Amino acid sequence: MGFHLLLSALLVLSRVFEGQALPFDKNYNISWGNNNVKSLNNGEEIQLSLDKFSGSGIQSKQSYSSGSFKMRIKLPSKDSAGVVTTFYLHSHTSNHDELDFEFLGNREGKPYTLQTNVFANGVGDREQRIQLWFDPTANFHEYSILWNSHQTVFFVDEIPIRVYKNNSHRGVGYPSQPMQSEATIWNGETWATDNGSAKINWSNSPFTAQFQGFNIEGCTSSNGIKCNSTKFWWNSKQFWKLNHSQEKSYKDIRSKHMVYDYCKDTNRFQTTPECSK
Repeated sequence: MGFHLLLSALLVLSRVFEGQALPFDKNYNISWGNNNVKSLNNGEEIQLSLDKFSGSGIQSKQSYSSGSFKMRIKLPSKDSAGVVTTFYLHSHTSNHDELDFEFLGNREGKPYTLQTNVFANGVGDREQRIQLWFDPTANFHEYSILWNSHQTVFFVDEIPIRVYKNNSHRGVGYPSQPMQSEATIWNGETWATDNGSAKINWSNSPFTAQFQGFNIEGCTSSNGIKCNSTKFWWNSKQFWKLNHSQEKSYKDIRSKHMVYDYCKDTNRFQTTPECSK
């Protein structure tokens, strides 16, 4: 009985600490564009900016081999065509793994496009795009990636918008390298908006994006525990696939808001084995 009471207390305590806002420098460093990075609210919020001279970025101090990675983001307002804001995982190897949220700015009054992509062993070109169903410049929204050895799920405000299954048994690449959590803002005007025809309106610069929520729930490769262990909550069986409620939300969001899916782009791809059921 005493053990169960202790376990319950520890679970409650863990949730308390999970809900607390951590300062940026607990888990992250500035990776580039130092002059365009601003700390706000005692380090609990970071502002990244893009001007004519430079963008900026941050990255986690450690690399992780599985986990749940979240960031609360408020995207640049005004006329943001050509501006790309990102939150992603990246392995920094020659044949890298990568899991991307890429927010593609637009002309004022037009919707933001969210592009996701998956790289495995240096191979990407797995873009999917949705148009966000809210104004991501007005308030903070939570974007998260759950990554385990069975599936990778991209969430917006806890709603799954993309699932990438581990089909390595079929010869399909799946991210397996230790990756860092990163966020950036940069000039993507050559491709990001209207296929690169909409250029950045520099009279609106600097373009700024705000980031909150620097907690990381992930397994580092140096902690002595295998990172696919079910001792970590994100590896437990209930996270090997979406539950019924998530599956319903997933299908609904994609049917209403998806504007591009590489799986259906026969002009670019003849075969996409990971897309077939």
